[in-house]
Amino acid sequence: MSAKNGAKIFKQRCDQCHTVEAGGKHKTGPNLNGLIGRKTGQMEGFQYTKANIDKGITWSPETLDVYLTNPKKYIPGTKMVFAGLKKKKDRNDLIAYLVKSTK
Repeated sequence: MSAKNGAKIFKQRCDQCHTVEAGGKHKTGPNLNGLIGRKTGQMEGFQYTKANIDKGITWSPETLDVYLTNPKKYIPGTKMVFAGLKKKKDRNDLIAYLVKSTK
């Protein structure tokens, strides 16, 4: 896993909708700071879909791997338009970056 490569993937695929820094603003998607260990639909100040709130899972590298493969399949009704990352290596790299950058 390469957090460095994950940062590139984040910039290319996620940055337009999400921020990661503490106190970062919400965009189309929520700020991801503190993501690992947080339940779905719980970032203060962001308006989530009912589907996202009701999913009730806690974000971890394992749940992110499933979600990032196909977000709409994992949380039907989510408003996230991202189609997913099909390559396991890309998901692993992105997750490594998210674990490091959202603490």
